[in-house]
Amino acid sequence: MPVLPRALEIQGEIAAIRRDIHAHPELAYEEKRTSDIVAAKLQEWGLEVTRGLGRTGLVGTLRKGNSLKSIGLRADMDCLPMEETNIFEHRSQNPGRMHACGHDGHTAMLLGAAKVLSETREFEGAVHFIFQPAEEGGGGAREMIADGLFEKFPCDAVFAIHNKPGIPLGHIVTKPGPLLAAADRWDIRITGKGGHAAHPHLTADPMVVGANIVLALQTIVSRNIDPIDSTVVTVGFFKAGSAYNVIPGDAHIGGTTRTTTPENRVLVQRRIEEICRGAEQMYGVRIEIEHKPGYPPTINNAEQARFAIDVAAGVCGQHAVSGNSRPSMGAEDFSYMLERVPGAMVWLGNGGGPEAVSLHNSRYDFNDLAIPFGVSFFVRTVERYLGEPAA
Repeated sequence: MPVLPRALEIQGEIAAIRRDIHAHPELAYEEKRTSDIVAAKLQEWGLEVTRGLGRTGLVGTLRKGNSLKSIGLRADMDCLPMEETNIFEHRSQNPGRMHACGHDGHTAMLLGAAKVLSETREFEGAVHFIFQPAEEGGGGAREMIADGLFEKFPCDAVFAIHNKPGIPLGHIVTKPGPLLAAADRWDIRITGKGGHAAHPHLTADPMVVGANIVLALQTIVSRNIDPIDSTVVTVGFFKAGSAYNVIPGDAHIGGTTRTTTPENRVLVQRRIEEICRGAEQMYGVRIEIEHKPGYPPTINNAEQARFAIDVAAGVCGQHAVSGNSRPSMGAEDFSYMLERVPGAMVWLGNGGGPEAVSLHNSRYDFNDLAIPFGVSFFVRTVERYLGEPAA
């Protein structure tokens, strides 16, 4: 069950779509042109198309037979707000917009799978091709779910691919459990009492308070988190004061936390609160804390992750897959879908080795040679999942 011959035959066609999308990147909830392209192709290939979920998101559905079993396949469509520095022909034509995370490739591969499955139809049930907006911070998956995604298009399982520079071309890796982290932000605002630098005893110095808070935050990971679990607490900025000889009256600290389990996500937030409340009492200041929840951790269902790796081994060869990949402290809003439906995300090698241009880099480009592997993985996932008896 290697790479599908048909996936190789259509590689040029799908790569052309990918490059067109790359040249015309669109930000979160502005993916109208991309959505129009996707909808037109799906309709051309005979799929049912439903638009307007999560504003610019859409779902294409392919059905065969009377089985009630169903599967969802997801791709993201939005770009990043950054300038591209590549000089190839399909570079971004939209200033300040760039497909620097490979969503153009994800969208193209899912379109390729829709084309192949519309031709072969070697399955029984329903396939829902989910093209979502606004992954890059906009929570497009959450908005599609709020618009009734899984009520209108029930899925027994859901799968996604994300490209990964540095992993060899033709390799697919993943793992059961946490694959990516939750990403949350927080602000700590300290109100003390300012005054003359020569008379610190007459002040409640928020700089000293903030410095102690910054140091105490480092103990959350080192003394509260199981060393086996990946967690990061990062202070991103510390703003206070404007003169050499003035103790300021307030300070503002901001940062992020990355956690791979819901339990640690709660624990870190609680410890930030406790550290700040203790500092209030110790130093006689007032502290306001604002937590800004981001995406939850991306947690693969164990059974579906094993299923995905088994499918990948058939496509790429046993030597080119791993079911024990190290998790990433990046974040992904596919996590919202995995909270609702059992499923898994896999990483598809974009090549490049140790010197690979990373995601979110102004010189990044999706590797079109990866397209047949992604298309084949999606197609074989559907054929295997909807070819097996329902539980």
